[in-house]
Amino acid sequence: MMPTYFRIALTTVIFCFSLLLPQNTSGFPKTPVERIILSNGLVLLISEEHSLPSVTLQLLVEAGSRADPPGLEGLANLTSEGLLLGTATLTAPQINESIDLIGASLSTSTGKDVATVRLRVLKKDLDNGFRLFFEALTRPSFPEDEIKKEIQRTIGLIKSKEDDPSLVAEKAFEKALFIGNPYGHSVRGTLESLTRATRDEVFRFHKSHYLPNKAILAITGDITPAEVRTRIVPKLGSWRKGAAFPMPFREDYAKGPTIIRINRSLTQANIIIGSEGTSRSNPDFYALTVMNYILGGGGFNSRLMREIRGKRGLAYSVSSIFGAHKYPGSFQIELQTKNASAWEAISLAICEMKKMQSDLVTEKEISGAKKYLIGNFPLRIDTQTKLANFLVHAEYYGLGLEYPQKYHSLINAVTREDVIRTARKYLKPDSSTLVIVGNMNEGDNDQRVHSNCMNNENPVR
Repeated sequence: MMPTYFRIALTTVIFCFSLLLPQNTSGFPKTPVERIILSNGLVLLISEEHSLPSVTLQLLVEAGSRADPPGLEGLANLTSEGLLLGTATLTAPQINESIDLIGASLSTSTGKDVATVRLRVLKKDLDNGFRLFFEALTRPSFPEDEIKKEIQRTIGLIKSKEDDPSLVAEKAFEKALFIGNPYGHSVRGTLESLTRATRDEVFRFHKSHYLPNKAILAITGDITPAEVRTRIVPKLGSWRKGAAFPMPFREDYAKGPTIIRINRSLTQANIIIGSEGTSRSNPDFYALTVMNYILGGGGFNSRLMREIRGKRGLAYSVSSIFGAHKYPGSFQIELQTKNASAWEAISLAICEMKKMQSDLVTEKEISGAKKYLIGNFPLRIDTQTKLANFLVHAEYYGLGLEYPQKYHSLINAVTREDVIRTARKYLKPDSSTLVIVGNMNEGDNDQRVHSNCMNNENPVR
């Protein structure tokens, strides 16, 4: 009789990649990754590595906060948290006790696009650990009392963060930039939306979005593909596929310039300057990665850090980041400075954006950026947990399991001309969304900025 896994699996493909980059892999064994698509649509990625007697499972499902229904912001996160609040046969205390008994960890998390469920367990306890993992994923009971407690806990957490100036700035920035856009609200939701959430809504969300045909599961560690096929795949086959719930996305972004001032009695102003970013699938992603490293992503090696902290002493830290999601995210420059120097620091940051658009970066800058980005890449996949996380996201974004071998060539292919081209295309110094959280009674509130940029004109006017 044909083994069960052959009846379940539609497609099996084996890739190999090294945990070190290709130019450093001479003499090192390569790590195989087996990719299986089950008949219920679940994509399964298996990578065996026997240095530790443990196994990590990470499941990614397209059930992030952009799937929140209007008026029920935070429902995706509530559903994810609710998976561990009780199942058809176990209460929350029983789940926790069972996990503690085998020394495992079972957790969930939610982002803008996806939710994840992660299990890390000793090999000898894999069967018990997987049983808990799979029951929480597919048979949650979402007990009414526990859901109400979770709502109150989340409301309390939101209230406790209302005095955190960096989070206040981030919330205001996202709301202003993502106009009518699913990325525009906090993953946790709002005080108002959470009061409308119910157990029935959580059930409906789970039924609509937690489907194997919307999920990717990576299994890494002390386990062979053959063991996965016999011990895990038959159980996964019982997870029934369903009709994928439509998730329309409105790509609406503020065009700026927009200035949002939030008055707080603070000694330092928390500042975000930014605009629409890019999606992860954008071919310009790698040129943007190099450009952003030079501008503000490279720590002490970045232009923003050298100019605003090193030369002027205006900020302890300043950085920039492109948040690439399934759909275009945001570009942000973040910094903290004294209230009195806020507008000067803002002006300098905008000047640095304009310099990226006006002059080619130096050979030293681009070679340093490439060296760091390529050299740092292996740290993304140097543990079981990191590797599992990498695999599900590489699959989700369609990067291909050969991506680690291609990364160095993708970065090395970026030219100085690519950097200035992407800076001109994606940086918006004259139409940014600007958020300032600080003491508005200090500093230069009429925006008279002292800068040598653009013939002493104020770049934010």
